[in-house]
Amino acid sequence: MDGLFRSARRRLAQLRPVRAPEAPARAFRDLWPGDATRGARLLRGEFEVAGTARRLVPAAEDGGAGGAVWDERGGPPLWRAAAHGFAWLRDLRALGTDTARLRARALTADWLARGARERLAAAPEVAGARISAWLGHWDFLAATAEDSFRRQLMLRMAQDARDVVAALPDEAAHRGALVALKGAMAAAVALEEEAWLARCLRFLPAELERQFHLDGGHVERSPGQQLLALQDLIEIRNLLHGAGVEAPVHLGLALDRAAPALRLFRHGDGGLALFNGTREEGSALLDVVLTQGQARGRAPAALPDTGFHRLQAGRTAVIVDCGTPPPGRAGGPGPDGLPRGADRLAHAGTLSFEMSVGRDRLIVNCGAAPCAEQAWRDALRATAAHSTLVLADTNSAELREEGLGRRPERVEADRQEANGAQWLEASHDGWRRPFAAIHRRRLYLSESGDDLRGEDVVEAADPPAFALRFHLHPGVAASLQQDASAVLLRLPSGAGWRLRAKGGRVALEESVYLAGEPRRTTQVVVHAEAGTGAVQWAISRVSLPAPGGGGGGAGER
Repeated sequence: MDGLFRSARRRLAQLRPVRAPEAPARAFRDLWPGDATRGARLLRGEFEVAGTARRLVPAAEDGGAGGAVWDERGGPPLWRAAAHGFAWLRDLRALGTDTARLRARALTADWLARGARERLAAAPEVAGARISAWLGHWDFLAATAEDSFRRQLMLRMAQDARDVVAALPDEAAHRGALVALKGAMAAAVALEEEAWLARCLRFLPAELERQFHLDGGHVERSPGQQLLALQDLIEIRNLLHGAGVEAPVHLGLALDRAAPALRLFRHGDGGLALFNGTREEGSALLDVVLTQGQARGRAPAALPDTGFHRLQAGRTAVIVDCGTPPPGRAGGPGPDGLPRGADRLAHAGTLSFEMSVGRDRLIVNCGAAPCAEQAWRDALRATAAHSTLVLADTNSAELREEGLGRRPERVEADRQEANGAQWLEASHDGWRRPFAAIHRRRLYLSESGDDLRGEDVVEAADPPAFALRFHLHPGVAASLQQDASAVLLRLPSGAGWRLRAKGGRVALEESVYLAGEPRRTTQVVVHAEAGTGAVQWAISRVSLPAPGGGGGGAGER
């Protein structure tokens, strides 16, 4: 029913003319650094989103075919949403050249002529992103452009803002609703529409409560979306401050919680752990965002509402997914083709973990390709692409195009600490329906951080065969010991570790790492036969000979 009222309100709003001044009433400046490498690819006609690159060329430069990228022939909905959202202006701006500026205008003109009529372009989260991008890069994109180009841009922005404001609150249950609200607020300030701004401020507190748990974690349970949502909060705060508008107290509270929560997901190299659609982000960007967010102090040990734990001792950090997957939305994708549930990027990786030692990542998940074709995207969402237990080659959650189907409904975690050592016991019921089975994982990290021990238990009347998977970072060299009960691991720093297991057969198998560019890597797999109830394992620091067969140990003890 709410959707019908929202649609009717939008249709009525579209009947009213909008006022479009010649330029924004306030100066805006995008806060975040662009990627000059991606900008250079745009000059070559390639638009890369989360590792997926597709052609993006103005039609005038491509025999009239360039405009096809804006429609359904361009690629999956999430890739096209990024193209229609114009955040790529940041990457062209990073180049700092007139050639980049002219390419930005040419692509924008092509979008106005060919892409603006696409249904996906009018989706509130896409329109909101586009408004923010146009305003944040106005001086780069339009300030010195021809009058007719600026008039077209301002008119379309005003129309988009009118529609987004009328549709508030957005029905998407994920970060897209926050993006829509942010864009509407920016337009209200730029166009001096006080009624629009009042409407946005009325919905902001409820939207913040919907977006963030009390522990500061974002509802999508994705470190990557946590970062982006924190950037949204900072932009909204700065926008209101610049306009001389007092921000609701809810905004300050959300910032105070969300910024420290982001720290939980950082490895020793400064990047993010790879859960639920996350890819590696440069540590420099995270530093900028945390500084802007005024986040102080150390990472929290746990986000109990969001469902993540961090075990840290010495130079070792272990980050564990101990939460119930985010909720979906009935009815599948919206009419624009975009998923609406908070589980839109969710993986079947419950109880998976990542481990780093200093600046070296050791145990990882495989990463994500959220804008790739469905088969490749789902391969990386599968349980087998995570460092956890896989029962009978079956995912712990059912993968669907718009999110998850069957999923763990009960995920529990209990944490204890004593004298610097830490214990974590967690369980999930994702295989209750297909196999009447419960997975329990127990972890222990010693006070020195040199010894991580685990036990994985399958509670079932007749346990099927299962496999424990430990995906290794591509920088880790692995060698199977002769008795096939352990694997020696050498980190890029030269430090040595050993992974040993009891209760299953240890093997080295191929894997892939998609945090940035695709890279081949290795995984340690412990195969347990049907009827096996538990496997114990340990990852411990050891001394290794120097590379090349030299004498003394390179590892630290």
